[in-house]
This record gives sequence, C-alpha cells and structure tokens, in this order.
Amino acid sequence: MPTMAVRSQIATEPSPAAAAATSSAVPVQPTPEPARGSQEEQDLDHQGQGKDDQHDDHDRDTPKFPHPKLRLEIRDLDHPGAVKFLGTVNASTLLSDAVQNVQRLLYRSAADKHTTCPPTRSVTVILRDMGGVAYTTGTDLDPDLKEIHFSLSYIAAHIPSTPPSRLPAEITGVLTHELVHCYQWDAHGTAPGGLIEGYRGLGPAQLRPEPASMEGGGDVKIDKGYQHTAYFLQYLESRFGEGTVRRINEALRSTREYEARELWVSVLGKEVEELWGEYCGSVSDEDGKGSARELEQSDVFTS
Repeated sequence: MPTMAVRSQIATEPSPAAAAATSSAVPVQPTPEPARGSQEEQDLDHQGQGKDDQHDDHDRDTPKFPHPKLRLEIRDLDHPGAVKFLGTVNASTLLSDAVQNVQRLLYRSAADKHTTCPPTRSVTVILRDMGGVAYTTGTDLDPDLKEIHFSLSYIAAHIPSTPPSRLPAEITGVLTHELVHCYQWDAHGTAPGGLIEGYRGLGPAQLRPEPASMEGGGDVKIDKGYQHTAYFLQYLESRFGEGTVRRINEALRSTREYEARELWVSVLGKEVEELWGEYCGSVSDEDGKGSARELEQSDVFTS
C-alpha cells in the first residue's frame, strides 16, 4: 500500500495579531552567574583552606602518646560498691581522660626528647570485694599489661559519707593515683616505696588528699609516702623550675639500682637529706600547714 507523505506548511509572514503580540513581549534576560566576589576575597578563601590543610597536616604529624587498651572488670555487679560506681561515673570517659592527664603530668608531650613514656599496652580496672583501697600490679604474663584493683568495700563504705558533688572526684582521684603507677619509672623496682607512692599525690589540687600536718616535720622521713613526699616533690618543682619532677622520674628510668646520693646529686646538685631539711624549714610556720597549702594551690602540675 503506498505511503502518503505529509508535510507541514510554515507561514513565512506572521499574521497581524501575531506580529502585535511579538512586538509587545518583554525581552527575556539571560540568567546571571552567581557572584564570585572580589579577587581579594577569593584569595583569602584559598588562604583559609590552606591554613586548614596545614593544621590537619600538623595534627597528623604531631607525635601522640600511645593509648592503652582500657578494660573494666566488675566481679560482683550486685555489690553496693558496684552500684555506686556505675551510678557515679562514666568509666570509659573517666579512664581515657585520666590516662591522658597522667601522661602529660609525667612526660608533658610525646615530642619531648628528654622524657620517655613507658610502653604500657593495657590497663584493666578490676572492681572487687577486698580490704584497703586500691593497688596496681603488672600481669603475670607481661609487666606492660597493668591491673588496677579497686575495693568495692571501700567505695560502698567511704563514698556514702562523701557529699554527692564530690563523688566523681573521689573515684577519679583514686584511679588517677593508681594510673600514675602504670606510667612512672621506679629504678627497675629498687626505688623506695615511699618515693614511688609520693608521685600519687601529684596532679590537680582537686584530686589530691588534704595536706597532712607537718608538725615535727623534721621527724618525718623523705620516703614517708603519699602527701608527705608529694608536697616535697611539689616544693622541688616550685624551687628548681617546671620539669624537675619529670627529670627525677627520667633518672629513675635510666638507673638500674637506686642509689640516693648518686641520683639526687646528679639531678639537683644536692643530697636528698639536705633538700628535705630545707623543705621542712620552709613549712615550719605556726601550724605547720601554711606553706604546704600554698604549694597545694600551685598550678605547676595541672598543665
């Protein structure tokens, strides 16, 4: 069957009505491109992006302390101490923040070439029913895998007598002090226990125990431990300058066997007994507390 081709006829001249409509139409303007701003503004934008990129590169290049694996083990969830602990603090945030604070306290920065942070790979906090308050130990398999044993009985018996606003600080204080043991050097286990315990008193004032009376301070030994030695170390930091306690800690790392005279003279130029005598003289005021309280307010250990 033949196919019919149909062609449309296009008028070559518009009708009068169409011409009138065309002549009265508003011309369509092209859509303007978005304003790009001045060249100066564009240059500033590029500079800002460059600074952001440089900041990101700096963050990636800045050495960071190794962060250990953190674990929490509760031996008795029904124990009143466990209930109080879980209802008071966020264990994940608490432990992570405390580790970073201790690392900065003892070593300031991972880029500091004058200090060496121990290779602690994990810290397990074990809440269990036991006597005392807390203690820290390495595992039988590896001394770089630390365990902090925290007494549920202490939490249950001691915490209820503490004002509610102080509960987080009480728990944080105990764990922070024990974490110091996970990151301090001890002359390969030969340093006096009191000196090692004294490091536990270092840190922000709100995490430290109240200063003990120094009445008869001359009869208190340098390695008495806890707040006695802690305030002595703070005195040394204040007297000899920021970083003094870090230098002592670093000397304990490189010392195979603790020898008091050799260590203290090499770090501070004086024997420890002489330094201790000078410290006791500095706190021999009316009630034996004044200078120690001034040291407590010092911020040299909070940065």
